[in-house]
Amino acid sequence: QVQLVESGGGLVQAGDSLRLSCAASGRTFSSYAMAWFRQAPGKEREFVAAISHTGVKTAHADSVKGRFTISRDNAKNTLYLQMNSLTPGDTALYYCAATLAYSDSYYSRRYDYNYWGQGTQVTVSS
Repeated sequence: QVQLVESGGGLVQAGDSLRLSCAASGRTFSSYAMAWFRQAPGKEREFVAAISHTGVKTAHADSVKGRFTISRDNAKNTLYLQMNSLTPGDTALYYCAATLAYSDSYYSRRYDYNYWGQGTQVTVSS
């Protein structure tokens, strides 16, 4: 099992940057593929970015490609999301998610993940 705690959210202006972190408990963080999802009010939770358990393979949603970067530090049991050039459309509650990996793959469907954090709010003003 793994427990996830997100941090780094806040209120920023359009064009600003933020870095989200997701701290994972347990000694087997490196065995989990990880991802970031987000959910805006009245909308479904959507995929943002994913990373394989080694960190070699990554994927980003088209809406954030070129602006957001997912990464991980397995020695620190931490997942990151660097967010640049933020827009009001990025306003949402951001969740990190984990699933035990059986290959060096990433997963982009919310149903692939069975461990979730509580979320960190990102609000971007215009």
